[in-house]
Amino acid sequence: MKQKYVVLKQDENDQLIIKEFAELDKGGMSFICEEFYARKEIEAAVLKGKDALLAGLRTPNMFPCGIFADKIADTVMALYESEDRQTMEVFLNDIEVIDEVGQVGEPLEDDNVEIDGLLEEKFEEFEDDDTPLTKVGAPVKIADDETIDIGGDE
Repeated sequence: MKQKYVVLKQDENDQLIIKEFAELDKGGMSFICEEFYARKEIEAAVLKGKDALLAGLRTPNMFPCGIFADKIADTVMALYESEDRQTMEVFLNDIEVIDEVGQVGEPLEDDNVEIDGLLEEKFEEFEDDDTPLTKVGAPVKIADDETIDIGGDE
């Protein structure tokens, strides 16, 4: 899925706003979430480093995966380093992230797996120890002749 994050630095309101959009339908981005942060808290987190900023940016409503969060944090840091920019956008695509991590396109380590061997069923032999099976009773017994009045028409 393709996603876009718009990072807005609003000095007049002393806040940072991050808006999340996702491509739910081909060709269009849908608004998903908007999160507001206090400018002082974000500036303090930027000074402490990326890990502190990542912890400050993640909320119950906005909790992007690690790679997305890392790129958003880089954008926030760049925005606060720039004196003339008030808005930056981050475009992310799950497929590119998976390629970056190395989960797509790499061959398996062991290509010599015998598929026929995987299909063979192996069962342990059951040893008959002449122990009779006992009947397991139901945890709740319901009487057939009892009814419950749940308060219908009076």
